[in-house]
Amino acid sequence: MATERERHWGGNTMAGTLRRALVFPPVPPGPDVSWEAFGYLRPIDHDLAVREHAALRQILTDAGVDLVVGEVDDPGLPDAIFPFDPVFMTDAGAVLCRMGKPLRAPEVALAEETMRDLGIPIAGRIVEPGTLEGGDCLWLDAQTLAIGRGYRTNTEGIRQMAEIMAAQGVEVITVDLPHWRGPGECLHLLSLISMLDRDLAVVYLPLLAAEFVQRLQERGIQLVEVPDEEFPTQGPNVLALGPRRCLLLEENRETARRLEAAGCEVILYQGREISHNRTGGPTCLTRPLLRDPL
Repeated sequence: MATERERHWGGNTMAGTLRRALVFPPVPPGPDVSWEAFGYLRPIDHDLAVREHAALRQILTDAGVDLVVGEVDDPGLPDAIFPFDPVFMTDAGAVLCRMGKPLRAPEVALAEETMRDLGIPIAGRIVEPGTLEGGDCLWLDAQTLAIGRGYRTNTEGIRQMAEIMAAQGVEVITVDLPHWRGPGECLHLLSLISMLDRDLAVVYLPLLAAEFVQRLQERGIQLVEVPDEEFPTQGPNVLALGPRRCLLLEENRETARRLEAAGCEVILYQGREISHNRTGGPTCLTRPLLRDPL
């Protein structure tokens, strides 16, 4: 295993300083790609997506993140702009997921190829009939991984992930997700909560399971609540660039104010096409490859 000085991957944390991340610029949609089938709100505006993603990459670079910019060559994979979901990073290497959204299944092969090209070992793989998406996985600390069980991640996927993580001495806890608007719309665990420090999280409480909220409180984690009007604009989907240093969508002004009151430095970005149309926030748009321990 690489020494800390040499390591270019790892980090069992959501909030340790982000050193290296993978991003995929938007692929031009093919003529047979149905924005309705992918669950988008409107037809894809590729030119706007390109501009917004370039601006996002500049923000991340200015924040000190070493970006690995991948390339999607399949026009049938517009969701590949969200590299967080098909692969999950751990201190032992990458875990390849199995997507609950069938249209995204080919993204796992792209993720595997990318991990191998980057020299990142494969620590495990979710196989049929299990499903598990990265957006349902939340590090509470380096030894505790919470996984949301819903329409994208099933019981078997969580069981397999628990076996993979047990070999690393990591406990997996299951968090049941609500039906909300059903399987046709994406509701990951990270749609409801983001960790911003060891003792700070931003949350949308109305859709979180009571038992999980109690677990967070027992851990002494301060909960910054997203107001109802900012849940549709993905207020809880916040990317930690480091402890109490974070990135979120520009529409969420009240959430930003509350985070600043909790001692956070907040950076806003524009994501009308790359985020709102495709329902994926800043966490979804990045795959952290290396974070400092927290």
